[in-house]
Amino acid sequence: MKTLAAVATSKGEPLEMRELTLDETRSDEVRVKLVATGVCHTDAIVRDQIYPIPLPLVLGHEGAGIVEAIGDAVTSVEVGDHVVLSFPSCGVCGSCVSGHPAYCVDFGALAMGGARSDGTTAFQDEDGSNVSSHFFGQSSFATVTNVYERSVVKISKDVPLEIMGPLGCGIQTGAGAVLNVLKPEAGSSIVIFGSGAVGMSGLLAAVIANCTTIIAVDIVDSRLARAKELGATHTINSKNEDAVAKIKEITGQGANYALDTTGNAMVFAQMTKALGTLGHGALVGAAAPGTESPFDIGNLLLSGIKISMVIEGDAVPQTFIPKLISLYQKGLFPFDKLVKKYEFAEINTAFADSESGDTLKPVVVF
Repeated sequence: MKTLAAVATSKGEPLEMRELTLDETRSDEVRVKLVATGVCHTDAIVRDQIYPIPLPLVLGHEGAGIVEAIGDAVTSVEVGDHVVLSFPSCGVCGSCVSGHPAYCVDFGALAMGGARSDGTTAFQDEDGSNVSSHFFGQSSFATVTNVYERSVVKISKDVPLEIMGPLGCGIQTGAGAVLNVLKPEAGSSIVIFGSGAVGMSGLLAAVIANCTTIIAVDIVDSRLARAKELGATHTINSKNEDAVAKIKEITGQGANYALDTTGNAMVFAQMTKALGTLGHGALVGAAAPGTESPFDIGNLLLSGIKISMVIEGDAVPQTFIPKLISLYQKGLFPFDKLVKKYEFAEINTAFADSESGDTLKPVVVF
């Protein structure tokens, strides 16, 4: 069948709208008609080939839509179900069976291989050539796509499907890093570096966890103002003042918990210094391969801090995403305040607005 897709064709260039042929749904796949999809920083860094996947490629990994068809082996969804699309996993390795599918041994191949394990792709161009597919198991920058069953999360039909897509990656990543990994106690302090969509999701999660000191650090005043509206008790513009010194002034000796969403080496080093004794920090920001960060291991050794590297919020999407939706329905997790909608034809504008900071979480509506 035919599908309209936004295709990454060359390094750093805008996506091109193309009509592609979508192949048959495999036994372990679900065919989804997209209603909307989020635009994420990871889409941009793959488009720019910081993480190289063979081009041309259909990106998109925060899809939400309606099931049109299922493969013979699919049991978790039926035709007509509303679904959010998340990351893929094998389901049988040690990480998957122990409840940590984000650390699946096949994550790299399944999420960023550009094809199925047998080398086939879901999309073909009009000349019959292959277009890379199954980005994060889904390639959701297309009106219809074939998705691995383990990337599919069934959700209730009584929530607005057009804003649910970001729960599949960015929102899940920030909230999960706080709720699943850091697990701050009520009354504790937390500092969040970076006030984009992932950082703001972590901030909302810190509010849910009843942290009483929530510090947002960024270099954009408008984002810091939004962070204050969403629950930050303090904000720091690190372009104008020493963030580490200010955090220690606010907390007394350093934060109990910290989240770095920037992927910036110097910010990561700041996070390690901003933690108090026995503090726990988490990194979720993707950096270019080979990025190094300076550590004062002499002094850090005495602090007893712990640093966790976190992918996808260390979540099981099939249980965590419905939990976030339940919190949203009760008014406790207003992630919709981060979202701005764009028409599919405006997808390159959505990328540009995300990169400039004008939009926290762009969502493309089909």
